[in-house]
Amino acid sequence: MWVPEYSGHGQPVYLMIADALARDIASGRLAAGERLPTLKELAEALKVTPGTIGRSYDEAAKRGLVIGEVGRGTFVLPSRGVLAPVARLGIASKVDTGQIDLSIIKPCDAGMSDWLRGAIEELAQAPELGAILDYVTDGGHSVHKEAGALWVQRSLPDANAQQIVLTAGAQHGLLVAIGGLSSVGDMILCEEYCYPGIISLAHSLGRRLQGVQVDEHGLVPAALRAACIEHRPTLLVTVATHQNPTNSIMPESRRLEIAEIAREFDLYIIDDDIYGFLETRPAHKPLSAYAPERSVYLTSLSKSLLPALRIGYLYAPPQTLSRLSSMVRSSVWMPSPLMAQLASNLITSGRGAQLVRVQQEEAAERQRLARQLLGSYDIRTQPNSFHVWLELPEPWTSDEFANLARANGVIVVSGSQFLAQRSASTRGVRIALMGPSRAELGFALTKLVSLLAAPEPRLFY
Repeated sequence: MWVPEYSGHGQPVYLMIADALARDIASGRLAAGERLPTLKELAEALKVTPGTIGRSYDEAAKRGLVIGEVGRGTFVLPSRGVLAPVARLGIASKVDTGQIDLSIIKPCDAGMSDWLRGAIEELAQAPELGAILDYVTDGGHSVHKEAGALWVQRSLPDANAQQIVLTAGAQHGLLVAIGGLSSVGDMILCEEYCYPGIISLAHSLGRRLQGVQVDEHGLVPAALRAACIEHRPTLLVTVATHQNPTNSIMPESRRLEIAEIAREFDLYIIDDDIYGFLETRPAHKPLSAYAPERSVYLTSLSKSLLPALRIGYLYAPPQTLSRLSSMVRSSVWMPSPLMAQLASNLITSGRGAQLVRVQQEEAAERQRLARQLLGSYDIRTQPNSFHVWLELPEPWTSDEFANLARANGVIVVSGSQFLAQRSASTRGVRIALMGPSRAELGFALTKLVSLLAAPEPRLFY
């Protein structure tokens, strides 16, 4: 009798069983046409309930892996042949460079690629596929906007589809918002430590950029007011929850104060909330909820679910929609309707919410490991965050430590990459936690601790 082998990734058991089933079919352990154990047989073997096995078989059926026949059982389906073998696609296998990469904030795979394979095959069989492949005007299909509104409603319950603008991911969403709501030469404000993509976008679009002082709670309102008086900015780009890289979460009182400053100085806010999903019990509404008439809320799926899902959603005031839609057409004409449909299926089926919980739980486990190994140093983090901000002890500089870590097989990001002003300085590095396996992460963090403890770092060069 087939019995799956699986280990915990923080996922529900039924998903782990479905993932193991997918792997065993791919490896040839299970052949097309083979009958799977009954719910009762497999439940007894795994010491779970028959309902759990039923859910796993249902999930496998959604992925196109099995089919149930009344009175006969559940059988492995033959491959539909929708996806060509990797070798024929010309995609190189992942090369082992000997480096453990802790530089990119991304979700953990945790069986996600198995889910994606099934979702793509499911989409390929959809009767409406032809319509999905056509050109789309006015910012996207209405069904894709409705799915986007459902996703945004996780944070803004009153969001409606008419105010959704689809983008080709969060970075494209930033480009659309900055390009649509400001002009060449305008001043844009952001945190003094900010996501490097904001810096490159501002410069490439011909905007001026000014960093604003932050503390452990994010943007300092008094510093924001002073910057508004001095620079007369057009836009504020800010991350109020799980700020990248400092991990700050802005309290409600500060969100209210920043909203009032924006009104006072006629300032638009780009509320970058791509990490808001990490809060298992959100304590605050998004910043944009406090000034909805002048805020553009930004979220996406590439951080919360899969890097390949390059779909973002802007939720914007009505008076800005024509400018934002025009920027979408000017930059990419339209986000891929095929990708938007895949994202919509994920959201409306409820699988998106399930996968978010997987990421939250996995992040919590990795944060516990990071605190265990780095706890004697000055770190800024949150219980479910995807990364850690490490303040280096003397005599380290951020560039020096990042270079030494790379030379020792661990890639982290120097804090200098996050400085809005080149004249500023920092002693921090950002450490992303979700890319490698847990075992690799523990090994890499242990290496970093050993480097930090070195009495004379320059002796390592």
